Amino acid sequence: MTARTGNLILLGIAGGIALAFLGVALFGEAMVRVEWLGTLFLNALRMIIIPLVMASMVVGITGMGDVRKLGRVGALTVSYYAATTALAVAIGMLFVNLLRPGAGIDTGGAAIPERVLGREAVGFQDIILSFVSDNIVRSMADMEVLPVILFSLVLGAVLTTIGERGTPVIAFFEGLNEAIMKMVLLLMYIAPIGVFGLVAGRFARAGDIGELIGGLGLYVATVLIGLAVHAVLVLPLILWMLGRRSPLPYAVNMGPALLTAFSTASSSATLPLTIECAQEKNRISRRAAYFVLPLGATVNMNGTALYEAVAALFIAQAVGIELGAGQQVLVLLTATLAAIGAAGIPEAGLVTMVIVLRAVDLPLEGIGLILTVDWFLDRFRTAVNVWGDAVGAGVIERYLPDGDPG
Repeated sequence: MTARTGNLILLGIAGGIALAFLGVALFGEAMVRVEWLGTLFLNALRMIIIPLVMASMVVGITGMGDVRKLGRVGALTVSYYAATTALAVAIGMLFVNLLRPGAGIDTGGAAIPERVLGREAVGFQDIILSFVSDNIVRSMADMEVLPVILFSLVLGAVLTTIGERGTPVIAFFEGLNEAIMKMVLLLMYIAPIGVFGLVAGRFARAGDIGELIGGLGLYVATVLIGLAVHAVLVLPLILWMLGRRSPLPYAVNMGPALLTAFSTASSSATLPLTIECAQEKNRISRRAAYFVLPLGATVNMNGTALYEAVAALFIAQAVGIELGAGQQVLVLLTATLAAIGAAGIPEAGLVTMVIVLRAVDLPLEGIGLILTVDWFLDRFRTAVNVWGDAVGAGVIERYLPDGDPG
């Protein structure tokens, strides 16, 4: 993809979002009729996620050569993601303590949302169990990415140990990966239309956003401020200091992926574009792009973890429970660990919220207070998640062992 083509696609996606908001302002709920365009685009992205994850992970692992390097790079990547996620949680907790958005909120006798019922008993053991599937084909069909990543990691590692017999298998995955990336490039040409349909349809169904937010305005502002500080100040500083890359052009080059993340509210669905933008526009090496980014789309949830911590403290403030320093540290640790592991479970964000609330004995009914604005904030935190993945690839690439031919 040439720089000119990439810039045109970025402008097209931005134009699609702007046109969607304009359409909703002019025609209101009638814009729901174009949502099928976004659904078609989203389905096309989802269609290639599983083969992309498998092929990219196998290619990334086999490209490292000595399988012993996998442990070092994997440990470095997960440690980096855990550190930045904990930092994001700390930023969110700082602002929710300063602004206190839950003070004076009327809980209105909120009940436990139906989506939460039956998930009260979910714990960290369930997260660990979600890493390994008893039926990898079913996991692929159900879009359970975490066990697919683990399976692909082990497969790639084993292929490097069986000599010539593994060569044709590795070549197959390399060819498959190249073909899928060509498909991604084709999808980028229709991305502006798909993004237009997604944004127009979702915001048209939401109705009056100002009325919807209502008394939660300060809570929404707190989340957005925390996300902005992490995305605009902290992550660029990390990229500049540790990755030795200029943050502004790096962010502009990731523009199509970030805008798609905002419109789809899905890190996994955005993964094909994240890899394409990172490798083709930011010149991230194949090993870094194909190993770090799929792993990041599953376990690196900076924005989600920040949101969950802010929500937990907001609920505590709303119900009149003051959390001490020790309890807030527990929230930080729980939100960080749950965000890293919960992506393999359906309704992952909801499961994370339940785990965090249970850790400090907060009522699950509090989730009902924030569900009305959850879909809106989800778009922003997903964009931050994807940006965190991209920064991670830029940083980890610099520390890959023995160089990288690309």
